[in-house]
Amino acid sequence: MSLIEIKHLTKTYQTGDTSFNALDDVSLSVEEGEFVAIMGTSGSGKSTFMNTLGCLDKPTSGSYHLDGTDVLSLNADKLSEIRNLKLGFVFQGFNLIPRTSALENVEMPMIYKGIPPKQRLEKARHALKIVGLEYRENHLPNQMSGGQQQRVAIARAIVNDAPIILADEPTGNLDTKTSIEVMEFFVELNEKGGKTIILVTHEPDIAQYSKRIVRFKDGKIISDKPKSEAIREGGL
Repeated sequence: MSLIEIKHLTKTYQTGDTSFNALDDVSLSVEEGEFVAIMGTSGSGKSTFMNTLGCLDKPTSGSYHLDGTDVLSLNADKLSEIRNLKLGFVFQGFNLIPRTSALENVEMPMIYKGIPPKQRLEKARHALKIVGLEYRENHLPNQMSGGQQQRVAIARAIVNDAPIILADEPTGNLDTKTSIEVMEFFVELNEKGGKTIILVTHEPDIAQYSKRIVRFKDGKIISDKPKSEAIREGGL
């Protein structure tokens, strides 16, 4: 079985007397170790799809198996548990706690997991070292650049050793040079760290760091191809 297996996923929203499908019969498989870019314009369904992958939203119908677990059958506590064990999140807005140091921000997922303080400290310092920020562990978010904040967010995403990283427009608030640095780090996490990465972006130059490109339009997948084929056919 694939690491992620989604079949016939539909998400319907009701507004007054009208309804629309944010996701419309979406099926997708992702194997362990893939690096997938999800592309599409605003309103295409890519963010709704990412929220479903992240166990943050439930579809109206369809099935979702994550590493063999039927996600849609789980209660809120079990969903929280699987998010903590299987998924690391990186967002466009960094989502760091403002008055908390880089080290304490990285420790946060381990608190929910119940890891003892001494082990939390060791793991958080190691994660910051991996992203090259061991010298910034006591700095607050407002004392760091955007790129440094995003690297803290990546350290937080990997600290529990989750096999899957979900990144939603992770370079949206970064300049070009910093975006390249962050994306090169994602490539390293994928190729050397063995992480499965699923990244939402509307930027073709960011999608080119992936190995597979899936395009959404009007809630449907309209294209799903290896990056080389997508580029060759002008799909970026």
